[in-house]
Amino acid sequence: MKAVKNPRAKKKYHLRIPSQTENLEIIREFVTGIARKVGFPEDDASKIEIAVDEACTNVIEHAYNKDERKLIDIVIQIDPQKFTITITDQGKGFDPDKVKTPDMKKYLEEMRVGGLGIFLMQTLMDEIDFDVVGGRKNQVKMVKYF
Repeated sequence: MKAVKNPRAKKKYHLRIPSQTENLEIIREFVTGIARKVGFPEDDASKIEIAVDEACTNVIEHAYNKDERKLIDIVIQIDPQKFTITITDQGKGFDPDKVKTPDMKKYLEEMRVGGLGIFLMQTLMDEIDFDVVGGRKNQVKMVKYF
């Protein structure tokens, strides 16, 4: 009898990629491919994809100011209970506590574009944490439970 592999056994995946808008598609495919492989339903895989896309877009536009020579590190850690994505950059930091929760009614009335990245990440994922590592690396850690 052949042993069945547990897709949610402890495992780690790593992608290091240049900070370029055209690489967002590669990042989305990397993340959603793994999310589907470990058994997330399509709805949850899409939520993870959007959250990661928002985080990486923020790195490209804000932390790196569109400097395409910089790198983004994406690490996915699989544990039996959770799917953790850690995105690390060495760009300009920010204070997440200073980011206000958007007034969605006002936002829609004004037909604004942009500015919802962190709100979406917090809404789509079960946990989200921002940190500065070693005084120079920005990290966002997002968790989705199985």
